[in-house]
Amino acid sequence: MSDTIEKIKCLIIGSGPAGYTAAIYAARANMNPVLYQGIQPGGQLTTTNEVENFPGYVDGVTGPEMMVQLQAQAQRFGTDVRDGWATKVDFSGDIHKVWINDTKELHCETVIISTGASAKYLGLPSEQHYLKMGGGVSACAVCDGFFYRNQEVVIVGAGDSACEEAHYLSKLCKKVTMLVRSEKFRASKIMEERVRKTENITILMNHDTVEVLGDEQVVEGVKALNKTTGAIFDIEATGFFVAIGHKPNTDIFKDYITLDETGYIINTPGTSKTNVDGVFVAGDAADHLYRQAITAAGTGCMAALDAERYLASKE
Repeated sequence: MSDTIEKIKCLIIGSGPAGYTAAIYAARANMNPVLYQGIQPGGQLTTTNEVENFPGYVDGVTGPEMMVQLQAQAQRFGTDVRDGWATKVDFSGDIHKVWINDTKELHCETVIISTGASAKYLGLPSEQHYLKMGGGVSACAVCDGFFYRNQEVVIVGAGDSACEEAHYLSKLCKKVTMLVRSEKFRASKIMEERVRKTENITILMNHDTVEVLGDEQVVEGVKALNKTTGAIFDIEATGFFVAIGHKPNTDIFKDYITLDETGYIINTPGTSKTNVDGVFVAGDAADHLYRQAITAAGTGCMAALDAERYLASKE
């Protein structure tokens, strides 16, 4: 075996509530976990300003603060937290092979996948243009809302995340126009009521985005379609926020791990087990229904316990 290959008992791919919880449990079980944080250390929760529904935080907590605390807790018990992300895997044999940043090769007894999911975009050429330019298109209101203080913005989406981001923007921006692509919200009633009661949020139901307008450098407006009447009109805006869902970050596993039609990992019901022995999944990489920090943390616990039992069965 090459000296450049590292042997690892328990590899955790990805951070966030799932990865860090798995690390806490794995470390306490003397599994010597190594955790690679991925492209977005701390996961999606680092883009959430206020977390008020995670048990134990009476007054709430910011997402980034929670992730800092979870990482510190995992490291306290001996987790080796590293920068970098998995770029290739080979789960065809008894040894689970993972490559980090296309260079470093790891041979792992167990692997816990907690790679989460990434924001979806509409795919409009104009949207992608201004996204690449950094000129007014964003999928994270908490990250970028500050830059649009006292300005007018548009947000697309109909779920809880869209409502949360619209409400967040309403506290910074002069006006928020919310484009809902269907005739009803997908969000919970409490979130829908929150945006409906916010005076500076204008909700346009059954509307599509036709084009993001601008001067080729920065966003100046959005061309929208009223799907009921067929009318096309312009909305003045300096920012365009997209909150239409997420894609699971599972592409590198597709040749070995069973995925559903949208890319989520299919696990054995009631467990974190995948179709490959010794490979487990936690968090949003497998959860297309709940997608909450607390459920992600719970599955992180399950994955570590399942990995521990798997290792015990091999002794």
